[in-house]
Amino acid sequence: MTERSVDDVVFDIGGVLLDWSPDYLYDELIPDAGLREHFLTNIATPDWNAQQDAGRTWAEAVSELTSLHPEHAEWIEAYDTGWLKMARGLIEGTAELITELREQGIPTYALTNFSAEKWEVAKEAFPILTGFTGEVVSGTEQTVKPGEKIYQILIERYQLDPARSFYTDDKDYNVVAAREVGLDAETFVDAATLRTQLRERGLPV
Repeated sequence: MTERSVDDVVFDIGGVLLDWSPDYLYDELIPDAGLREHFLTNIATPDWNAQQDAGRTWAEAVSELTSLHPEHAEWIEAYDTGWLKMARGLIEGTAELITELREQGIPTYALTNFSAEKWEVAKEAFPILTGFTGEVVSGTEQTVKPGEKIYQILIERYQLDPARSFYTDDKDYNVVAAREVGLDAETFVDAATLRTQLRERGLPV
């Protein structure tokens, strides 16, 4: 058995544990592919959504965007009221891994860019999200990855040894930022690859 080199495992959520995409909702709401792409690329943009991850309320976000694009009010409101339909479900292999780690007594943490409001919605819908040893949610902290501050909040709040804390994220730039603060971090490819990465660090999964 490989000597164990990490004490805890830190997970990004979207794209790692939760299969989430606006397309899952808007494929139904806007059947026309061209209209849908225009709306999600130029109106309800990723940058607009990211401001909720940084702490802006959904009420403020919807009101502001609707005032700019009143003709799309219904679609804009649906981004808020229909948010859960964007979460297709858990990425099962990752969910199984988290369960195994917890059963082994290995601490698991969430470090995620996520609206504070929608994090509560997601936890109610997916109970596995309630079982982390600790969580750092960008919307609550009002600071986002890949900024250094959110990683430092995780390390300091839970008194982690960065070198012995493994972090997985589907965004390469977030992994780079994690390594810069000393975390042992790898890009998430799929659950099987993650399992191999954890085994290489001596974890019994």
